[in-house]
Amino acid sequence: MKLDRGRLARKDHLAVATGNPRRAPLALLAAVVTLALAAAPLPAQAAPGGAASTVAFSPSEEGIVFSPLRTAGATWYGPTLYGNHTACGQVLRPSTIGVANRTLPCGTTVKFVYHGNVLITRVIDRGPYSKGNSWDLTNGAREALGFEGADEIHYAVATSFARQGH
Repeated sequence: MKLDRGRLARKDHLAVATGNPRRAPLALLAAVVTLALAAAPLPAQAAPGGAASTVAFSPSEEGIVFSPLRTAGATWYGPTLYGNHTACGQVLRPSTIGVANRTLPCGTTVKFVYHGNVLITRVIDRGPYSKGNSWDLTNGAREALGFEGADEIHYAVATSFARQGH
């Protein structure tokens, strides 16, 4: 891919290249988000069998520091919304693994524990809209945890990540 420096210098292109302070933060943010999404590994599949399993977007939780476990109400959602985009930009499918939360930013890593099953996933949507609940699980997350409907669930939010290769 050849870099066209003339295009980069025009006002309507990446402001970081031109030094335009009004456009630089937005352009830099867009570049960082694009790189982060491109580098994010795909969700792993649930382990077979009835034993406790770990389902995660990365092979292990090594290097991730979580807050202490808390308990909150949870429900699951999906069937009438399949094919629609989530608030964070994904297309919701029956196999999508993720959760909805009203306040945590998109992409926040959260660990869930339910009846011995563990799920590490990301916030991908806004919700739940039912009173008294803090989490909405997608169908994929519900199946991975063996979650049946509406119940209390244990969760912990990631507070930091160890740098890879160090």
